[in-house]
Amino acid sequence: MPHTHEKKPHIALTGDRPTGKLHLGHFVGSIQNRLKLQNDADQSFYMIADVQALTDNADNPEKVRNNVLEVAMDNIAAGLDPTKTTMFIQSLVPEIAELTVYFMNLVTLARLKRNPTVKSEMKDKGYEEDVPAGFLLYPISQAADILIFKAETVPVGEDQLPVIEQANEIVDKFNRFYGTGENADGEAEGVFQKIIPLVGATARLVGLDGSAKMSKSLDNGIYLSDNEATIRAKVKQMYTDPDHIHKEQPGKVEGNVVFTYLDIFDEDKARLEELKAQYRAGGLGDVEIKERLATILVDSFEEFRMRRSALEADKEAVMRILEAGTERAREVARATMQEVRKAMHIDY
Repeated sequence: MPHTHEKKPHIALTGDRPTGKLHLGHFVGSIQNRLKLQNDADQSFYMIADVQALTDNADNPEKVRNNVLEVAMDNIAAGLDPTKTTMFIQSLVPEIAELTVYFMNLVTLARLKRNPTVKSEMKDKGYEEDVPAGFLLYPISQAADILIFKAETVPVGEDQLPVIEQANEIVDKFNRFYGTGENADGEAEGVFQKIIPLVGATARLVGLDGSAKMSKSLDNGIYLSDNEATIRAKVKQMYTDPDHIHKEQPGKVEGNVVFTYLDIFDEDKARLEELKAQYRAGGLGDVEIKERLATILVDSFEEFRMRRSALEADKEAVMRILEAGTERAREVARATMQEVRKAMHIDY
């Protein structure tokens, strides 16, 4: 279930896998929330999850390496501010890997296989029983990513909620094994506290082809960095109502991807309702609604494209941002691991 905060969040964390440029689904599902949180939270962390990306790209590390700066530039161009948000690279914080190993003892193989997110992604990739161990275990790694920074607020897509649920099970078991007792609600207390997932207003953006999810792997999305010509070409290919062949025919709005996107990105809601009524009655063609959507998307992300072009002209500066953020992240991770080792009685 989506959650909202009644009080100011203390620490927030989010991240992206560097497997390709980010698309509109990332923007509405997570980026909008992380932009808000960097102003609302006391501390905000953003992780480029290259270790997690390697769980299903082990044979193509260059793909991961080449996209580290791409996802960083997408986020900065979208408004992520390195002076407000600590941006870091996962693999350069080895304490995360250490915490992952300790967490592995708190989760059974059967529980990992029951995780709906993992099951779905294994099916999509055709792994079945030949799943890489790292991929099967990534919810444990993700729990370590979050908890090593004591983050209690994590913007996620709806499909990642089972991963957060499993992370909270790890919190409970760790605190019961190594904690300091129970609180008034009977919950174990210790080093970590429960994580609150924050789902965006649009939890999942459908793909251009009408499939359930916009995805880099399916290549059915509009990327934030797409130029005007590309955006217009992709919108022209979008799925509408297959039975709406002629302009004069009544058309269906429900399940029509163009209207799904207009619901999200068209700020003139009164005019949009008029267009929906006209489309349902007949007399409005797909060309007209696609043109409206394309123009809205081009205009909405014009400033983003300008900022990203400037970043692309000085990638060394972007890398310096990540290096500085990674050092700050390591300081926090080191402090947490001192607490963890002490709680586990391995602080030799």
